[in-house]
Amino acid sequence: MRPYKHPPASEFALERVLYALSDSIRLDIVRHLARVESASCGELDGGRPKSTVSHHFKVLREAGLVLTESTGTMHMNSLRRDDIESRFPGLLAVILAQHN
Repeated sequence: MRPYKHPPASEFALERVLYALSDSIRLDIVRHLARVESASCGELDGGRPKSTVSHHFKVLREAGLVLTESTGTMHMNSLRRDDIESRFPGLLAVILAQHN
C-alpha cells in the first residue's frame, strides 16, 4: 500500500480546513474521530460507496485534519488534534462544540 501524504502543520490553510469541514459527511467523520483514538475507514464510511469515502478522506488529509496510516490491510485514521491546535488555537474546540 502506498503511504498517504500529509501536510506539515505549518502548511495548514484556514480556507482548506473550513472547506473540509463545510461538508456534513466530513464534519461527522471529524466529530467521530474526536471521540476515539483512531478508527478504520470501514467504521467511518456510514455505508457509503468506497469512492465517495476515499474522496472525503483525501479532502480531510489535504486540509491537515486527519492522519491516515496503513496497518496491515486496514487504513486507520486519527484526528491531528495537536497539529490543528498548534496552527489554529481553539478552532477545533469551537467547531466540535457546535451542534447539528
